[in-house]
Amino acid sequence: MANRIKVAIVESILRLREQGWSLRRIAQALGVHRETVSRYVRLAEGGAKPATNLSTGSEADGGPKPANLSAGNSGPKSLCEPFREVILQKRKEGLSAQRIWQDLVAEHGFGGRYASVKRFVRQLGKASPLPFRRMECEPGQEAQIDFGPGAPVMRPGGRRKRYPVLRVVLSYSRKGYSEALPRQSTEELIRALENAFRALGGVPRILIPDNLKAAVTKADWYDPELNPKIQAFCRHYGCVILPAKPYTPRHKGKVEAGVKYVSRNALMGKAFASIAEENNALQHWEANVADLRIHGTTRKQVKARFQEERPALLPLPAAAFPFFHEAKRTVHRDAHVEVDKAYYSVPPEYLRHTVWVRWDAKMVRVFNDRMKLIATHLKDQPGRFQTDPRHIASEKISGVERGASYLLRRISLIGPHSHCWAQTMLQRRGIEGVRVLQGLLAMTGRYPVDDLEKACELALSHGAFRLQALRDLLKDPTRQIQLIDRHPLIRPMDFYGRLIHVSFRKEDNTYHSNGNGEFIALGDTGGSLQAEEPIRVEQMGPPAVHPPVSALGSLSSGALSSGPARESVPSRSASVNSFAEGIPHEEQSAGCPQEPASQRHGPVAGPAAPGGPGQLADARGIPGAHPPG
Repeated sequence: MANRIKVAIVESILRLREQGWSLRRIAQALGVHRETVSRYVRLAEGGAKPATNLSTGSEADGGPKPANLSAGNSGPKSLCEPFREVILQKRKEGLSAQRIWQDLVAEHGFGGRYASVKRFVRQLGKASPLPFRRMECEPGQEAQIDFGPGAPVMRPGGRRKRYPVLRVVLSYSRKGYSEALPRQSTEELIRALENAFRALGGVPRILIPDNLKAAVTKADWYDPELNPKIQAFCRHYGCVILPAKPYTPRHKGKVEAGVKYVSRNALMGKAFASIAEENNALQHWEANVADLRIHGTTRKQVKARFQEERPALLPLPAAAFPFFHEAKRTVHRDAHVEVDKAYYSVPPEYLRHTVWVRWDAKMVRVFNDRMKLIATHLKDQPGRFQTDPRHIASEKISGVERGASYLLRRISLIGPHSHCWAQTMLQRRGIEGVRVLQGLLAMTGRYPVDDLEKACELALSHGAFRLQALRDLLKDPTRQIQLIDRHPLIRPMDFYGRLIHVSFRKEDNTYHSNGNGEFIALGDTGGSLQAEEPIRVEQMGPPAVHPPVSALGSLSSGALSSGPARESVPSRSASVNSFAEGIPHEEQSAGCPQEPASQRHGPVAGPAAPGGPGQLADARGIPGAHPPG
């Protein structure tokens, strides 16, 4: 360490030199080096004021620290000083000190050494340091937050552990609050800040913490990413949080000094049995020591200055901050997120995205990466699913879920005949007809709408309510449709065999079931009507049900008939022998086109080829009988 010289020794050197003493004699008398005496004598003779407290050969005690002697300060001028402008210009061009020295020697006849140029260039790069600016604030404006080490706390097994101590200091009055925490988590930080606000009796407007992970997700001086739970906490209390600049502790110097004060004054040399005991000791120390001291900067008592600041603090809210859990979740393939083993839906556009989820004992809230609320659900039991209907993609909602009314509205866009066919089919087939409606809509992608309208009109006139009938018509309009084989209302052939057997037993009469277990004779085969004679079913065997008129009516269209139509049954006999008068009113759809009366009764196509057992029957619409046996 360099020795220092006092001002009195410098004055003695100059006075003794004025009296004619030699340099060697002055050095021996004062106990300093002869070169040091010579330097100060030269400075005095040259007219410059000698610098005081410069490095010499004696140790000084007390007094201010000396200024260092340098080439650009109070010593002799550098040999490079006359070439300052040249050197500055070459530095702007990016030349090194070695190149500058070479150019000075070659171009300007510089006689100094390279070390002189190197020192001069180094001095040019040094800037004068600026003084720090003190930042003071108004009452209630700001509070600084930091953590420091706590005192040892005994743990089970005889081991000791130091828990972190939170320190909150009001910047105006220096009033502080200290509390030891089990860990530096977000939940513990929020709970401790609430305790600090209650102890202070109000809330400061600005909180300045360091960049601890419990409060700051990503440190950035210009745009830091804050923990969403901390942001919600600040909104609840009406304050804002402004983290200090990373690695710049002087930006919160008041709490930095406060942490040292707690560590050295309140906790130094102490040990506690629990965190609660340590916190009780800290509260006692705050009230009886820290609040009663005269602060070194404000020169006022902390407690008295806090009484001035307390009215300026924001009032406490009526309720404490609602504590909740929070975590990031990735949206599953089914557009749900898992919370406590239950599943909650989110909008489909967030599929496979990362979202924030907050939940408590009653509610679950989901936020996007910008902390915008996108879903809210009631808390459910583990294993249950909470799905908001608005979160289901429209492409994933089937027509069955939308209902028959929705499907009928879409079918009505095809045309009136398609709509009437769909309505009548749904009334007859019930709930199983909903899928048929979907199939009809699907056919619009394969067939022209006009062809589909014609097929529905023809199928409706013949009571064909199967999609296969429509497909056959659309594939080959000139083909005879085998309605008897496919329609659910057509009776099997063995029924007609029994019916023919009964007819042969009564040679001159045919019989019809009246729904009461009786057969009614309608007339002979020649078409003449006779008096109706009830015959009990027990006399003839099992009862039979007559097929509806839609199944017995003839296919009036020439495109669907397999041969020339035979003579229709008389109108009176047809009205008796049919269910036209018994069809419920609701099955006859309003607005549906009705076929002409002359086309309602005619021969019906049998299931077999012409001339076979299932060939066209007589005028009564009864199919031909199979050969006996």
